[in-house]
Amino acid sequence: MTQASVTETTTIRGLKHPVSRIALGTWAIGGWMWGGPDDRNAIATIQEAVELGITLVDTAPVYGFGHSEEIVGQALAGRRDKVAIATKVGLDWTGDHKPFRNTSPARIRKEIEDSLRRLRTDYIDLYQVHWPDSAVPMEETARTLEDLVKEGKVLALGVSNFTIAEMDAFRAVAPLAAVQPPYNLFERGMEHDILPYARQHDLTILAYGPLCRGLLSGKMTAQTEFGPDDLRSADPKFQSPRFAQYLEAVRQLQEFAREKHGKSLLALAIRWVLDQGPTIALWGARRPDQIAAVADAVGWHLSADDLREIDTILSTCIKDPVGPEFMAPPGR
Repeated sequence: MTQASVTETTTIRGLKHPVSRIALGTWAIGGWMWGGPDDRNAIATIQEAVELGITLVDTAPVYGFGHSEEIVGQALAGRRDKVAIATKVGLDWTGDHKPFRNTSPARIRKEIEDSLRRLRTDYIDLYQVHWPDSAVPMEETARTLEDLVKEGKVLALGVSNFTIAEMDAFRAVAPLAAVQPPYNLFERGMEHDILPYARQHDLTILAYGPLCRGLLSGKMTAQTEFGPDDLRSADPKFQSPRFAQYLEAVRQLQEFAREKHGKSLLALAIRWVLDQGPTIALWGARRPDQIAAVADAVGWHLSADDLREIDTILSTCIKDPVGPEFMAPPGR
Protein backbone atom coordinates (compact mmCIF):
# COMPACT_ATOMS: atom_id res chain seq x y z
CA MET A 1 0.00 0.00 0.00
CA THR A 2 1.26 3.47 -0.91
CA GLN A 3 1.93 5.84 1.98
CA ALA A 4 -0.82 8.50 2.05
CA SER A 5 0.68 11.86 1.15
CA VAL A 6 -2.06 14.39 0.41
CA THR A 7 -2.39 16.07 3.79
CA GLU A 8 -3.96 19.45 2.92
CA THR A 9 -7.74 19.40 3.32
CA THR A 10 -10.66 21.79 3.10
CA THR A 11 -14.40 21.68 3.64
CA ILE A 12 -17.37 21.82 1.30
CA ARG A 13 -20.53 22.86 3.11
CA GLY A 14 -22.92 19.93 3.37
CA LEU A 15 -20.35 17.17 3.07
CA LYS A 16 -19.81 14.78 5.94
CA HIS A 17 -16.03 15.11 6.10
CA PRO A 18 -13.22 17.43 4.95
CA VAL A 19 -11.79 16.57 1.53
CA SER A 20 -8.29 16.73 0.09
CA ARG A 21 -7.34 19.97 -1.65
CA ILE A 22 -6.17 17.92 -4.60
CA ALA A 23 -9.00 16.00 -6.26
CA LEU A 24 -8.82 13.50 -9.08
CA GLY A 25 -10.38 14.76 -12.31
CA THR A 26 -11.69 12.01 -14.59
CA TRP A 27 -12.59 13.69 -17.88
CA ALA A 28 -9.73 11.99 -19.74
CA ILE A 29 -10.61 8.63 -18.16
CA GLY A 30 -13.90 8.70 -20.07
CA GLY A 31 -11.92 8.58 -23.32
CA TRP A 32 -14.11 10.95 -25.34
CA MET A 33 -12.01 13.83 -26.74
CA TRP A 34 -8.90 12.25 -25.18
CA GLY A 35 -8.03 9.56 -27.72
CA GLY A 36 -10.23 6.77 -26.35
CA PRO A 37 -10.46 4.96 -23.00
CA ASP A 38 -7.92 2.76 -21.23
CA ASP A 39 -9.98 1.11 -18.50
CA ARG A 40 -7.28 -0.96 -16.85
CA ASN A 41 -5.04 2.05 -16.30
CA ALA A 42 -8.01 4.22 -15.39
CA ILE A 43 -9.09 1.92 -12.55
CA ALA A 44 -5.52 1.65 -11.32
CA THR A 45 -5.20 5.46 -11.38
CA ILE A 46 -8.32 6.01 -9.28
CA GLN A 47 -7.29 3.40 -6.75
CA GLU A 48 -3.75 4.78 -6.56
CA ALA A 49 -5.18 8.28 -5.99
CA VAL A 50 -7.15 7.01 -3.00
CA GLU A 51 -4.04 5.34 -1.59
CA LEU A 52 -2.16 8.63 -1.99
CA GLY A 53 -4.72 10.36 0.21
CA ILE A 54 -6.98 11.92 -2.43
CA THR A 55 -10.48 11.88 -0.97
CA LEU A 56 -12.45 13.68 -3.71
CA VAL A 57 -13.08 12.30 -7.20
CA ASP A 58 -14.76 14.52 -9.80
CA THR A 59 -16.56 13.09 -12.81
CA ALA A 60 -19.55 13.78 -15.10
CA PRO A 61 -22.00 11.82 -17.26
CA VAL A 62 -20.77 13.47 -20.46
CA TYR A 63 -17.19 12.24 -19.86
CA GLY A 64 -17.32 9.32 -22.25
CA PHE A 65 -21.15 9.45 -22.20
CA GLY A 66 -21.40 7.53 -18.95
CA HIS A 67 -18.13 5.65 -19.24
CA SER A 68 -16.14 7.77 -16.77
CA GLU A 69 -18.84 7.37 -14.11
CA GLU A 70 -18.94 3.63 -14.68
CA ILE A 71 -15.16 3.35 -14.26
CA VAL A 72 -15.25 5.50 -11.13
CA GLY A 73 -17.98 3.29 -9.67
CA GLN A 74 -16.03 0.15 -10.50
CA ALA A 75 -12.76 1.51 -9.08
CA LEU A 76 -14.36 2.70 -5.83
CA ALA A 77 -16.19 -0.53 -5.08
CA GLY A 78 -15.28 -1.28 -1.47
CA ARG A 79 -13.72 2.17 -1.10
CA ARG A 80 -16.83 4.37 -1.18
CA ASP A 81 -16.55 5.34 2.48
CA LYS A 82 -13.07 6.78 1.86
CA VAL A 83 -14.02 9.12 -0.97
CA ALA A 84 -16.42 11.97 -1.71
CA ILE A 85 -17.84 11.77 -5.24
CA ALA A 86 -18.55 14.91 -7.22
CA THR A 87 -20.44 14.53 -10.47
CA LYS A 88 -22.49 16.80 -12.70
CA VAL A 89 -25.85 17.25 -14.37
CA GLY A 90 -27.37 19.27 -17.19
CA LEU A 91 -25.61 18.16 -20.36
CA ASP A 92 -27.62 16.01 -22.73
CA TRP A 93 -26.34 14.60 -26.02
CA THR A 94 -27.60 13.54 -29.41
CA GLY A 95 -27.46 10.03 -30.83
CA ASP A 96 -24.15 10.84 -32.48
CA HIS A 97 -22.67 12.08 -29.18
CA LYS A 98 -22.93 15.84 -29.64
CA PRO A 99 -23.49 17.46 -26.22
CA PHE A 100 -25.97 20.25 -25.58
CA ARG A 101 -27.26 21.95 -22.46
CA ASN A 102 -30.40 20.63 -20.80
CA THR A 103 -31.24 21.36 -17.15
CA SER A 104 -34.95 20.63 -17.36
CA PRO A 105 -36.45 18.89 -14.30
CA ALA A 106 -37.09 15.76 -16.37
CA ARG A 107 -33.46 15.62 -17.53
CA ILE A 108 -32.16 16.15 -13.99
CA ARG A 109 -34.40 13.37 -12.66
CA LYS A 110 -33.15 10.98 -15.32
CA GLU A 111 -29.51 11.92 -14.85
CA ILE A 112 -29.44 11.46 -11.09
CA GLU A 113 -30.75 7.90 -11.37
CA ASP A 114 -28.34 7.08 -14.20
CA SER A 115 -25.39 8.52 -12.24
CA LEU A 116 -26.28 6.69 -9.03
CA ARG A 117 -26.47 3.42 -10.96
CA ARG A 118 -23.19 3.92 -12.82
CA LEU A 119 -21.36 5.10 -9.70
CA ARG A 120 -22.73 2.18 -7.65
CA THR A 121 -23.85 4.44 -4.81
CA ASP A 122 -27.08 5.67 -3.24
CA TYR A 123 -26.00 9.31 -2.88
CA ILE A 124 -23.80 11.92 -4.55
CA ASP A 125 -21.65 14.07 -2.27
CA LEU A 126 -21.47 17.11 -4.58
CA TYR A 127 -23.89 17.47 -7.50
CA GLN A 128 -22.95 20.25 -9.92
CA VAL A 129 -24.77 21.87 -12.83
CA HIS A 130 -22.26 21.36 -15.63
CA TRP A 131 -23.22 24.38 -17.75
CA PRO A 132 -26.07 26.90 -17.35
CA ASP A 133 -29.04 26.36 -19.65
CA SER A 134 -30.77 29.57 -20.74
CA ALA A 135 -33.74 27.58 -22.09
CA VAL A 136 -34.82 26.58 -18.56
CA PRO A 137 -35.67 29.07 -15.78
CA MET A 138 -32.93 28.93 -13.14
CA GLU A 139 -35.61 28.63 -10.47
CA GLU A 140 -36.81 25.32 -11.94
CA THR A 141 -33.31 23.91 -12.10
CA ALA A 142 -32.36 24.99 -8.59
CA ARG A 143 -35.61 23.80 -7.03
CA THR A 144 -35.35 20.38 -8.65
CA LEU A 145 -31.81 20.01 -7.33
CA GLU A 146 -32.85 21.17 -3.87
CA ASP A 147 -35.49 18.44 -3.89
CA LEU A 148 -32.73 15.87 -4.51
CA VAL A 149 -30.96 17.13 -1.38
CA LYS A 150 -34.17 16.81 0.64
CA GLU A 151 -34.59 13.26 -0.68
CA GLY A 152 -31.08 12.31 0.48
CA LYS A 153 -29.79 11.58 -3.02
CA VAL A 154 -27.40 14.55 -2.91
CA LEU A 155 -25.51 16.13 0.01
CA ALA A 156 -24.39 19.45 -1.51
CA LEU A 157 -24.96 21.46 -4.66
CA GLY A 158 -22.47 23.17 -6.95
CA VAL A 159 -22.32 24.86 -10.33
CA SER A 160 -19.74 24.92 -13.09
CA ASN A 161 -19.04 27.57 -15.73
CA PHE A 162 -21.61 29.96 -14.18
CA THR A 163 -21.49 33.76 -14.17
CA ILE A 164 -22.05 35.82 -11.02
CA ALA A 165 -25.61 36.66 -12.12
CA GLU A 166 -26.37 32.99 -12.70
CA MET A 167 -25.02 32.04 -9.28
CA ASP A 168 -27.10 34.80 -7.67
CA ALA A 169 -30.22 33.44 -9.38
CA PHE A 170 -29.42 29.90 -8.22
CA ARG A 171 -28.67 30.96 -4.66
CA ALA A 172 -31.98 32.81 -4.44
CA VAL A 173 -33.70 29.40 -4.57
CA ALA A 174 -31.28 26.73 -3.32
CA PRO A 175 -28.11 26.62 -1.18
CA LEU A 176 -24.86 26.64 -3.14
CA ALA A 177 -21.70 25.10 -1.70
CA ALA A 178 -19.18 25.08 -4.56
CA VAL A 179 -18.33 26.50 -7.95
CA GLN A 180 -16.17 24.85 -10.63
CA PRO A 181 -14.49 27.20 -13.14
CA PRO A 182 -11.47 26.67 -15.40
CA TYR A 183 -8.37 27.96 -13.65
CA ASN A 184 -4.65 27.58 -14.20
CA LEU A 185 -1.54 29.67 -14.75
CA PHE A 186 -2.59 30.31 -18.35
CA GLU A 187 -6.37 30.75 -17.85
CA ARG A 188 -7.04 33.25 -15.07
CA GLY A 189 -10.30 34.93 -16.00
CA MET A 190 -12.05 33.87 -12.79
CA GLU A 191 -9.75 36.05 -10.67
CA HIS A 192 -11.81 39.12 -11.63
CA ASP A 193 -15.22 37.86 -10.54
CA ILE A 194 -15.63 34.21 -9.48
CA LEU A 195 -12.77 34.17 -6.96
CA PRO A 196 -13.89 37.24 -4.95
CA TYR A 197 -17.51 36.04 -5.14
CA ALA A 198 -16.53 32.65 -3.76
CA ARG A 199 -14.66 34.25 -0.89
CA GLN A 200 -17.62 36.51 -0.11
CA HIS A 201 -20.19 33.69 -0.09
CA ASP A 202 -18.10 30.87 1.42
CA LEU A 203 -18.04 28.80 -1.76
CA THR A 204 -15.34 26.21 -2.31
CA ILE A 205 -13.71 26.49 -5.74
CA LEU A 206 -13.00 23.29 -7.65
CA ALA A 207 -10.50 24.55 -10.23
CA TYR A 208 -10.64 22.42 -13.36
CA GLY A 209 -7.81 22.18 -15.87
CA PRO A 210 -5.02 23.24 -13.44
CA LEU A 211 -2.48 21.67 -15.81
CA CYS A 212 -4.12 23.33 -18.83
CA ARG A 213 -4.83 20.08 -20.67
CA GLY A 214 -1.31 18.79 -20.13
CA LEU A 215 0.48 21.94 -21.28
CA LEU A 216 1.77 22.54 -17.74
CA SER A 217 3.06 19.00 -17.37
CA GLY A 218 6.29 20.12 -19.01
CA LYS A 219 6.29 17.13 -21.35
CA MET A 220 5.18 18.75 -24.59
CA THR A 221 7.45 19.99 -27.38
CA ALA A 222 6.97 21.85 -30.65
CA GLN A 223 6.74 18.44 -32.33
CA THR A 224 3.86 17.20 -30.13
CA GLU A 225 0.84 16.38 -32.28
CA PHE A 226 -2.81 15.78 -31.40
CA GLY A 227 -5.24 13.55 -33.25
CA PRO A 228 -8.61 14.73 -34.57
CA ASP A 229 -10.41 13.09 -31.61
CA ASP A 230 -8.20 14.95 -29.12
CA LEU A 231 -9.65 18.08 -27.50
CA ARG A 232 -6.37 19.91 -27.88
CA SER A 233 -6.55 19.81 -31.67
CA ALA A 234 -9.30 22.46 -31.36
CA ASP A 235 -7.63 24.48 -28.59
CA PRO A 236 -6.04 27.71 -29.92
CA LYS A 237 -3.23 27.40 -27.38
CA PHE A 238 -1.92 24.32 -29.15
CA GLN A 239 -1.87 25.93 -32.60
CA SER A 240 0.73 28.15 -34.23
CA PRO A 241 1.79 30.83 -33.44
CA ARG A 242 0.43 30.64 -29.88
CA PHE A 243 1.81 27.17 -29.16
CA ALA A 244 5.40 28.45 -29.37
CA GLN A 245 4.61 31.28 -26.94
CA TYR A 246 3.10 28.91 -24.40
CA LEU A 247 5.95 26.43 -24.76
CA GLU A 248 8.47 29.17 -24.04
CA ALA A 249 6.51 30.13 -20.92
CA VAL A 250 6.52 26.46 -19.92
CA ARG A 251 10.29 26.29 -20.36
CA GLN A 252 10.89 29.34 -18.18
CA LEU A 253 8.40 28.23 -15.53
CA GLN A 254 10.06 24.82 -15.46
CA GLU A 255 13.43 26.46 -14.86
CA PHE A 256 11.96 28.70 -12.15
CA ALA A 257 10.35 25.76 -10.34
CA ARG A 258 13.58 23.77 -10.38
CA GLU A 259 15.94 26.59 -9.38
CA LYS A 260 13.77 28.31 -6.74
CA HIS A 261 12.01 25.35 -5.15
CA GLY A 262 13.58 22.14 -6.42
CA LYS A 263 10.16 21.17 -7.80
CA SER A 264 8.72 20.05 -11.12
CA LEU A 265 6.62 22.38 -13.25
CA LEU A 266 3.64 20.13 -12.56
CA ALA A 267 4.04 20.63 -8.80
CA LEU A 268 4.43 24.39 -9.30
CA ALA A 269 1.25 24.59 -11.40
CA ILE A 270 -0.82 22.79 -8.77
CA ARG A 271 0.74 24.72 -5.86
CA TRP A 272 -0.01 28.01 -7.62
CA VAL A 273 -3.71 27.10 -7.85
CA LEU A 274 -3.83 26.00 -4.21
CA ASP A 275 -2.25 29.28 -3.05
CA GLN A 276 -4.88 31.48 -4.72
CA GLY A 277 -7.76 31.06 -2.26
CA PRO A 278 -10.46 28.58 -1.18
CA THR A 279 -9.41 26.25 -3.99
CA ILE A 280 -9.29 22.56 -4.77
CA ALA A 281 -7.18 21.57 -7.78
CA LEU A 282 -8.68 18.89 -10.02
CA TRP A 283 -5.65 16.85 -11.07
CA GLY A 284 -6.57 15.02 -14.26
CA ALA A 285 -4.84 11.69 -14.85
CA ARG A 286 -5.46 8.48 -16.76
CA ARG A 287 -2.40 6.45 -15.74
CA PRO A 288 -0.99 5.82 -12.23
CA ASP A 289 2.35 7.42 -13.13
CA GLN A 290 0.53 10.69 -13.90
CA ILE A 291 -0.64 10.95 -10.28
CA ALA A 292 2.59 9.79 -8.65
CA ALA A 293 3.97 13.32 -8.12
CA VAL A 294 0.97 14.53 -6.13
CA ALA A 295 2.97 14.75 -2.89
CA ASP A 296 5.34 17.30 -4.46
CA ALA A 297 2.52 19.85 -4.68
CA VAL A 298 1.60 19.94 -0.99
CA GLY A 299 3.28 21.18 2.18
CA TRP A 300 4.93 24.31 0.74
CA HIS A 301 3.88 27.74 -0.56
CA LEU A 302 4.81 30.37 -3.11
CA SER A 303 5.95 33.75 -1.77
CA ALA A 304 4.77 37.15 -3.01
CA ASP A 305 8.09 37.49 -4.85
CA ASP A 306 7.53 34.09 -6.46
CA LEU A 307 4.11 35.15 -7.70
CA ARG A 308 5.49 38.38 -9.17
CA GLU A 309 8.26 36.50 -10.97
CA ILE A 310 5.74 34.02 -12.37
CA ASP A 311 3.55 36.87 -13.63
CA THR A 312 6.57 38.45 -15.34
CA ILE A 313 7.34 35.20 -17.14
CA LEU A 314 3.76 34.94 -18.36
CA SER A 315 3.50 38.53 -19.59
CA THR A 316 6.89 38.37 -21.30
CA CYS A 317 6.33 35.09 -23.13
CA ILE A 318 2.64 35.08 -24.02
CA LYS A 319 1.82 37.98 -26.32
CA ASP A 320 -1.51 36.61 -27.55
CA PRO A 321 -3.20 34.84 -24.61
CA VAL A 322 -6.45 32.97 -25.10
CA GLY A 323 -8.90 31.44 -22.63
CA PRO A 324 -10.87 28.17 -22.59
CA GLU A 325 -13.93 29.56 -24.36
CA PHE A 326 -13.65 27.03 -27.16
CA MET A 327 -14.87 24.29 -24.80
CA ALA A 328 -18.36 25.72 -24.22
CA PRO A 329 -21.10 23.37 -25.49
CA PRO A 330 -24.04 24.86 -27.44
CA GLY A 331 -27.46 25.53 -26.02
CA ARG A 332 -30.58 24.01 -27.48
